[in-house]
Amino acid sequence: MYIVIEGQDGTGKSTQAELLRKHFEAIGKTVVIMEEPDGDLPQAHDLHDMILTRGYRLEPLTNVLLFTAARVELWRKIAEPALKDGGVVISTRNYWSTLAYQGYGEGVSRSKIIRLTKDLLPEKYIHPDYSFILTVPDTVRLARQKSRGKATETFEAKPDDFQQKVNAAYPRIAREFNLPIIDASGTIDEVFAAIMQHLPN
Repeated sequence: MYIVIEGQDGTGKSTQAELLRKHFEAIGKTVVIMEEPDGDLPQAHDLHDMILTRGYRLEPLTNVLLFTAARVELWRKIAEPALKDGGVVISTRNYWSTLAYQGYGEGVSRSKIIRLTKDLLPEKYIHPDYSFILTVPDTVRLARQKSRGKATETFEAKPDDFQQKVNAAYPRIAREFNLPIIDASGTIDEVFAAIMQHLPN
């Protein structure tokens, strides 16, 4: 089973992925959490750093290519083997993030992003078994980001007009790909309960 949790930074994706891991492990499943774009894979982590933390001013299309390269590595080295062994793979983000950030946010052709993804990644990646988009009001999201105490990354530091484009992108992506939107402004348990309503018992 391949599950994707999507959403802007600060919506609680990692927290909910961990709760899902505990849920599936409690019923005897082997679970892998795959955090795009870096995960626990050194080569993917290096690509992540090149885009987000080294201060390079990369072309938007270069960002698309590097994110996609990281996805290929993560899928082939981590997700695919786990799925073949009957495990559950829970990913925080997939190519929908690139549609939001590089497509709607940075202006790269969305059809080009989709075509590149379809050329390089399998159907299972493109159409997860279950997917969710978490959303919260900007004030809540920004407060959560600040409370994490992490260094600000490239896209988090972009101006308000970029953030607004990304915010507006996710509802559009949800409509285009028929993805459920989950209000993540409630308690952690409330959000988890909402996610579980979309998963098999």
